[in-house]
Amino acid sequence: MKNEILILANPNGGSWDFTKRIYEKLNSNPEREHKYLLREAEIRHFNDGEIFVKILKNVREKPVFFIHDSLMNPQDWMVSLMEVNDALMRSNAGKITNILPYIKYSRQDRLTEPRVPLTSSILAKAISLEASRVITTDLHNPAIAGAYDIPFDNLKAYPTIISYLKKNYPEFIEDIVVVAPDVGGAEMAKSYAKRLGGTVAIATKSREKEGVVGDMTIIGDVRNKNVLVVDDMIDTAGTLCKAAGVLRENGALKIWACATHGLFSKDAIEKLNSSAFEKIIITDSLSQKNQGKIEVVSLTNLFAEAIHRISEGGSISELFL
Repeated sequence: MKNEILILANPNGGSWDFTKRIYEKLNSNPEREHKYLLREAEIRHFNDGEIFVKILKNVREKPVFFIHDSLMNPQDWMVSLMEVNDALMRSNAGKITNILPYIKYSRQDRLTEPRVPLTSSILAKAISLEASRVITTDLHNPAIAGAYDIPFDNLKAYPTIISYLKKNYPEFIEDIVVVAPDVGGAEMAKSYAKRLGGTVAIATKSREKEGVVGDMTIIGDVRNKNVLVVDDMIDTAGTLCKAAGVLRENGALKIWACATHGLFSKDAIEKLNSSAFEKIIITDSLSQKNQGKIEVVSLTNLFAEAIHRISEGGSISELFL
C-alpha cells in the first residue's frame, strides 16, 4: 500500500480551489510512491469573534501539508494557523508542514526605531513550536527564514511568471529592460533579466513620509524599449504607479509589471487600471481573478512539485537553477 500523505485546507476559505488544484496535480501520476489524500479543516468564528478550528478526519501518524488562506485578515490568519498546528499536534499527526503562499506579519522584519516589536520573529517562534516545516514563496525579506528553528523553503515565483511570458507574450519580451522599483529589488530584477535576455534598470526614490513616494529617477536606458517592472508584492501600488509614469516620461514603450503577491489594499486596483501600465501580472498566492489590466498566473504546479519533492526526499533548490 502506498504511503498516505494528507493535503489539508479550509473548504470554506480562499485557499480551497488552490488546494484542490495542487491535490489533482499530485495525483496526476499514478506511478508515484505516495498517495495524496484531500482533507478538510473547519475554521469558523464563535459569536464573539474567537476562532474555532477542527480537523474533520483522522490524521494520526500521517504527514500533513496544511495550505493556509492568504486572503484572511492578518489577525485571523495568524491565530487560525496556530490553532490548526496545535490541533494537528494533539491529533498525533506526523510531520506538519505549513504551506503559506504569502506570509503575513513579515513586513516588520527589522528594528528601525526604538520600542517596536519584531513581528516576523514572533510568528517564526510560534510556528516553530509545533510545525515541522514551512513552505512559502518570495519572502519580503529572505533573511526572515533564519528566525525559524525548522526547515524553511522560500520558493521563487519568477520561473513560473517567465514561462507564462515566454508562452503568451514572446513579442513583448524581445529586447526587454527589467526594472526594479527600488534598490532593494535589484537582485530580483537581475534574476528576471538573466532568464529573459534583457538588461536591468533601477528606479530610485525618496519617501516624504510612510506610504508617500517623493521624487523618482530611473538609472538605466529605457528609451524605445519595452519594460517590465518586477516586485515581490503590490500593496497600495503607489510606488509602482509612480514608476510607470516616470518610465513613460523617459521614453519607454510598453510598460508592464509583475509581482508575486497582489495585496491590493485601499484603491490599488483602480490606481493600476488608470496608470501607464498596459498589463500587471500577479500570482494566486492570494486568491485573485483577472480584472482590468490584471492577469493571474497560478503557482499550483510549483507548490505541488515542492510537496512531491519533499515527500520523496528530493531537492527544492534544483527547481530554481
